[in-house]
Amino acid sequence: MHTPRPNLSAAKWRKSSYSNATGGECVEVADNIPNTVPVRDSKDPHGPTLVFPTTAWTRFITSVRD
Repeated sequence: MHTPRPNLSAAKWRKSSYSNATGGECVEVADNIPNTVPVRDSKDPHGPTLVFPTTAWTRFITSVRD
């Protein structure tokens, strides 16, 4: 079953606090899309975007922190 991609035109992107300070390894996420967490490379803002369900993203972040 294919889930349609959410409209990301209103996404408010923020850079990860763990991104490389020199700008070489930057990941951005948008927290304002309901039930979805889009992730992209800040060096290529018009490039591909990964889209995760909020529950999957929360489990991922929790696992990384642990």
